[in-house]
Amino acid sequence: IVQLLLDNGADIHTQGGQYGSALQAAASYGGHEKIVLLLLDKGADIKTQGGEYGNALSAAAFWNHERIIQLLLDNGTEVNAGGKYSNALQVASLKGYEKAVQLLLDKGADINAQGGKYGNALFAASATGHMAVVQLLLANGAIINRHGEQYKNAVRQASLEGHEEILRLLLDKDINSVM
Repeated sequence: IVQLLLDNGADIHTQGGQYGSALQAAASYGGHEKIVLLLLDKGADIKTQGGEYGNALSAAAFWNHERIIQLLLDNGTEVNAGGKYSNALQVASLKGYEKAVQLLLDKGADINAQGGKYGNALFAASATGHMAVVQLLLANGAIINRHGEQYKNAVRQASLEGHEEILRLLLDKDINSVM
């Protein structure tokens, strides 16, 4: 049906609604890989901002669509592009998607990029209790004492949320952490 709409003049760049663009919609909830491919082949702007997730890469990361993440990265999307949740790495960390986090890191995501409600990827994973992602981020050079905009730092947030194992890990990695 998407092909039919495009063949009959539908504007591939129209923006609006919850998902922003057609590309963001295809990359998000349903994870429609074939439609993402079709839209990219027809010239959809991979850098379009807007909608619920800010951009197509963050939308794919929010819903853990690893193949779409890879597809978007292979087609030139900016791995550190900002959006509602700062960037795709922060989104994947927040949701606890270890494979997506690794994929984004492998593609050059800035592990310490700041922005959004949670400040950075380590903070997001610590706040939501995703130990495996916290370990992965630390192993790849995440800085423990980076401060988030709203909630201070990962140590403080792990304490607040009651994530005792994560708190121990963070403190063991950086004995000088300030709560």
